[in-house]
Amino acid sequence: MPKQKIVVLTGAGMSAESGLKTFRDENGLWEGHDVMQVASPQGFASNPELVLEFYNLRRKQLLEVSPNAGHNALAKLEDVFDVSIITQNVDNLHEQAGSSHVVHLHGELLKVRSTVDENLILDWKKDLVLGDVDENGHQLRPHIVWFGEMVPLLETAAQITQQADKVIIVGTSMQVYPAASLIHYAPDQTPIYFIDPRPNIRNSDFKNLTIISKTAAKGVPVLVEELINN
Repeated sequence: MPKQKIVVLTGAGMSAESGLKTFRDENGLWEGHDVMQVASPQGFASNPELVLEFYNLRRKQLLEVSPNAGHNALAKLEDVFDVSIITQNVDNLHEQAGSSHVVHLHGELLKVRSTVDENLILDWKKDLVLGDVDENGHQLRPHIVWFGEMVPLLETAAQITQQADKVIIVGTSMQVYPAASLIHYAPDQTPIYFIDPRPNIRNSDFKNLTIISKTAAKGVPVLVEELINN
Protein backbone atom coordinates (compact mmCIF):
# COMPACT_ATOMS: atom_id res chain seq x y z
CA MET A 1 0.00 0.00 0.00
CA PRO A 2 1.50 3.38 -1.00
CA LYS A 3 2.41 5.77 1.79
CA GLN A 4 0.18 8.78 2.41
CA LYS A 5 1.62 12.01 1.00
CA ILE A 6 2.29 14.81 3.49
CA VAL A 7 3.33 18.20 2.15
CA VAL A 8 4.93 20.56 4.68
CA LEU A 9 5.17 24.30 4.02
CA THR A 10 7.74 26.00 6.26
CA GLY A 11 8.87 29.58 6.84
CA ALA A 12 11.15 31.62 9.09
CA GLY A 13 9.44 30.55 12.33
CA MET A 14 10.60 26.99 11.63
CA SER A 15 14.24 27.97 12.18
CA ALA A 16 13.87 30.75 14.75
CA GLU A 17 14.31 28.36 17.69
CA SER A 18 17.58 27.11 16.22
CA GLY A 19 18.88 30.61 16.83
CA LEU A 20 18.60 31.84 13.24
CA LYS A 21 17.41 35.39 13.20
CA THR A 22 14.41 35.97 11.02
CA PHE A 23 15.77 38.47 8.52
CA ARG A 24 13.09 41.06 8.77
CA ASP A 25 12.30 42.89 11.98
CA GLU A 26 9.16 44.83 12.85
CA ASN A 27 10.04 47.93 10.83
CA GLY A 28 10.76 45.99 7.66
CA LEU A 29 14.52 46.42 7.87
CA TRP A 30 16.86 43.48 7.38
CA GLU A 31 19.68 43.78 9.91
CA GLY A 32 19.34 47.55 9.69
CA HIS A 33 19.29 47.61 5.89
CA ASP A 34 16.40 48.45 3.63
CA VAL A 35 15.36 45.15 2.06
CA MET A 36 15.91 46.47 -1.47
CA GLN A 37 19.55 47.26 -0.63
CA VAL A 38 20.42 43.66 0.22
CA ALA A 39 17.82 41.50 -1.50
CA SER A 40 17.25 42.87 -4.99
CA PRO A 41 19.15 42.80 -8.29
CA GLN A 42 19.24 46.62 -8.14
CA GLY A 43 20.84 46.53 -4.69
CA PHE A 44 23.47 44.09 -5.92
CA ALA A 45 24.20 46.21 -8.98
CA SER A 46 24.67 49.40 -6.94
CA ASN A 47 26.63 47.98 -3.96
CA PRO A 48 27.74 44.37 -4.50
CA GLU A 49 30.17 44.45 -1.54
CA LEU A 50 27.36 45.29 0.90
CA VAL A 51 25.15 42.51 -0.47
CA LEU A 52 27.92 39.89 -0.42
CA GLU A 53 28.87 40.81 3.15
CA PHE A 54 25.23 40.64 4.25
CA TYR A 55 24.98 37.04 3.04
CA ASN A 56 28.46 36.17 4.34
CA LEU A 57 27.23 37.04 7.84
CA ARG A 58 24.05 34.98 7.33
CA ARG A 59 26.14 32.03 6.10
CA LYS A 60 28.52 32.21 9.10
CA GLN A 61 25.53 32.24 11.45
CA LEU A 62 23.96 29.22 9.74
CA LEU A 63 27.16 27.20 10.18
CA GLU A 64 26.94 27.74 13.97
CA VAL A 65 23.38 26.49 14.55
CA SER A 66 21.67 23.09 14.57
CA PRO A 67 18.21 21.75 13.73
CA ASN A 68 15.63 22.05 16.50
CA ALA A 69 13.06 19.52 17.71
CA GLY A 70 10.66 20.63 14.97
CA HIS A 71 13.13 19.85 12.16
CA ASN A 72 13.96 16.50 13.75
CA ALA A 73 10.30 15.56 14.10
CA LEU A 74 9.58 16.32 10.42
CA ALA A 75 12.47 14.04 9.43
CA LYS A 76 10.95 11.29 11.60
CA LEU A 77 7.65 11.60 9.68
CA GLU A 78 9.41 9.92 6.73
CA ASP A 79 9.38 6.63 8.66
CA VAL A 80 5.66 6.36 7.98
CA PHE A 81 4.72 8.87 5.27
CA ASP A 82 5.89 10.13 1.88
CA VAL A 83 7.01 13.63 2.96
CA SER A 84 7.88 16.65 0.83
CA ILE A 85 8.99 19.87 2.50
CA ILE A 86 8.55 23.12 0.61
CA THR A 87 10.39 25.85 2.45
CA GLN A 88 10.79 29.59 2.13
CA ASN A 89 13.92 29.25 4.27
CA VAL A 90 17.38 29.50 2.75
CA ASP A 91 19.04 27.46 5.53
CA ASN A 92 19.77 23.73 5.28
CA LEU A 93 18.41 22.72 8.70
CA HIS A 94 15.75 20.41 7.24
CA GLU A 95 18.48 18.51 5.40
CA GLN A 96 20.72 18.47 8.48
CA ALA A 97 17.87 16.89 10.45
CA GLY A 98 17.54 14.14 7.84
CA SER A 99 14.62 15.22 5.63
CA SER A 100 15.30 13.82 2.17
CA HIS A 101 12.95 15.79 -0.08
CA VAL A 102 13.24 19.55 0.43
CA VAL A 103 12.33 22.21 -2.14
CA HIS A 104 13.86 25.63 -1.42
CA LEU A 105 11.60 28.24 -2.99
CA HIS A 106 13.84 31.19 -2.16
CA GLY A 107 17.23 29.61 -2.81
CA GLU A 108 19.96 28.29 -0.53
CA LEU A 109 22.50 30.12 1.58
CA LEU A 110 25.16 27.43 1.20
CA LYS A 111 25.10 27.71 -2.59
CA VAL A 112 26.22 30.41 -5.00
CA ARG A 113 25.59 30.85 -8.69
CA SER A 114 26.97 32.59 -11.72
CA THR A 115 25.68 36.12 -12.36
CA VAL A 116 25.41 35.19 -16.05
CA ASP A 117 24.28 31.54 -16.08
CA GLU A 118 21.65 30.94 -13.39
CA ASN A 119 21.97 27.17 -13.85
CA LEU A 120 25.65 27.21 -12.89
CA ILE A 121 25.30 26.60 -9.14
CA LEU A 122 28.10 25.71 -6.71
CA ASP A 123 28.16 24.55 -3.07
CA TRP A 124 29.74 27.30 -0.95
CA LYS A 125 30.51 27.53 2.77
CA LYS A 126 33.12 30.29 2.97
CA ASP A 127 32.82 34.03 2.39
CA LEU A 128 31.91 35.14 -1.12
CA VAL A 129 33.76 38.24 -2.32
CA LEU A 130 34.14 40.32 -5.45
CA GLY A 131 36.59 38.45 -7.67
CA ASP A 132 35.12 35.01 -6.91
CA VAL A 133 34.16 33.91 -10.41
CA ASP A 134 32.67 30.91 -12.21
CA GLU A 135 34.59 28.77 -14.70
CA ASN A 136 33.90 31.36 -17.41
CA GLY A 137 35.19 34.30 -15.41
CA HIS A 138 31.79 35.70 -14.38
CA GLN A 139 31.26 36.99 -10.84
CA LEU A 140 29.40 34.64 -8.47
CA ARG A 141 26.39 35.78 -6.41
CA PRO A 142 24.34 34.26 -3.58
CA HIS A 143 21.95 31.54 -4.80
CA ILE A 144 19.01 33.45 -3.34
CA VAL A 145 15.78 34.52 -5.03
CA TRP A 146 15.73 38.30 -4.62
CA PHE A 147 12.73 40.61 -4.75
CA GLY A 148 11.64 41.10 -8.33
CA GLU A 149 13.15 37.79 -9.50
CA MET A 150 11.24 34.74 -10.68
CA VAL A 151 10.72 31.87 -8.23
CA PRO A 152 11.93 29.04 -10.47
CA LEU A 153 10.73 26.15 -8.27
CA LEU A 154 7.22 27.51 -7.74
CA GLU A 155 5.70 25.28 -10.42
CA THR A 156 7.43 22.20 -8.96
CA ALA A 157 6.10 23.13 -5.52
CA ALA A 158 2.56 23.55 -6.88
CA GLN A 159 2.69 20.11 -8.53
CA ILE A 160 3.86 18.54 -5.24
CA THR A 161 1.09 20.27 -3.27
CA GLN A 162 -1.53 18.94 -5.69
CA GLN A 163 -0.63 15.40 -4.54
CA ALA A 164 -1.07 16.11 -0.82
CA ASP A 165 -3.14 13.84 1.41
CA LYS A 166 -2.34 16.16 4.35
CA VAL A 167 -0.74 19.62 4.54
CA ILE A 168 1.26 20.96 7.49
CA ILE A 169 2.10 24.69 7.62
CA VAL A 170 4.81 25.73 10.10
CA GLY A 171 6.35 29.07 10.94
CA THR A 172 4.96 31.05 8.05
CA SER A 173 2.12 33.56 8.11
CA MET A 174 1.09 32.48 4.61
CA GLN A 175 1.00 36.19 3.74
CA VAL A 176 4.06 36.27 1.46
CA TYR A 177 3.26 35.63 -2.19
CA PRO A 178 3.85 33.68 -4.33
CA ALA A 179 4.59 31.07 -1.61
CA ALA A 180 1.23 31.74 0.09
CA SER A 181 -0.63 30.70 -3.06
CA LEU A 182 0.57 27.10 -2.72
CA ILE A 183 -2.10 26.11 -0.21
CA HIS A 184 -4.74 26.64 -2.91
CA TYR A 185 -3.23 23.79 -4.95
CA ALA A 186 -4.00 21.21 -2.25
CA PRO A 187 -6.97 19.00 -3.15
CA ASP A 188 -10.30 20.07 -1.69
CA GLN A 189 -11.02 18.58 1.76
CA THR A 190 -7.31 17.95 2.46
CA PRO A 191 -6.67 18.18 6.24
CA ILE A 192 -4.52 21.25 6.97
CA TYR A 193 -2.51 21.66 10.18
CA PHE A 194 -1.33 25.20 10.97
CA ILE A 195 1.38 25.50 13.63
CA ASP A 196 2.17 29.01 14.82
CA PRO A 197 2.48 30.60 18.27
CA ARG A 198 0.41 33.58 17.09
CA PRO A 199 -1.86 32.15 14.41
CA ASN A 200 -3.21 34.77 12.04
CA ILE A 201 -5.78 32.52 10.38
CA ARG A 202 -9.13 31.28 11.67
CA ASN A 203 -10.67 27.84 11.50
CA SER A 204 -13.21 29.22 9.07
CA ASP A 205 -10.48 30.25 6.57
CA PHE A 206 -10.00 26.69 5.33
CA LYS A 207 -12.01 23.49 5.43
CA ASN A 208 -10.54 20.77 7.64
CA LEU A 209 -8.20 23.19 9.42
CA THR A 210 -6.53 22.35 12.74
CA ILE A 211 -4.71 25.25 14.43
CA ILE A 212 -1.90 24.41 16.87
CA SER A 213 -0.90 27.58 18.73
CA LYS A 214 2.66 26.54 19.53
CA THR A 215 6.14 27.24 18.22
CA ALA A 216 7.70 24.88 15.68
CA ALA A 217 9.95 23.15 18.23
CA LYS A 218 6.99 22.48 20.55
CA GLY A 219 4.09 21.98 18.15
CA VAL A 220 5.63 19.88 15.38
CA PRO A 221 6.76 16.96 17.61
CA VAL A 222 3.27 16.76 19.16
CA LEU A 223 1.57 16.65 15.75
CA VAL A 224 4.08 14.19 14.29
CA GLU A 225 3.60 11.82 17.22
CA GLU A 226 -0.16 12.00 16.71
CA LEU A 227 0.03 11.40 12.95
CA ILE A 228 2.41 8.45 13.32
CA ASN A 229 0.29 6.83 16.04
CA ASN A 230 -2.91 7.20 14.04
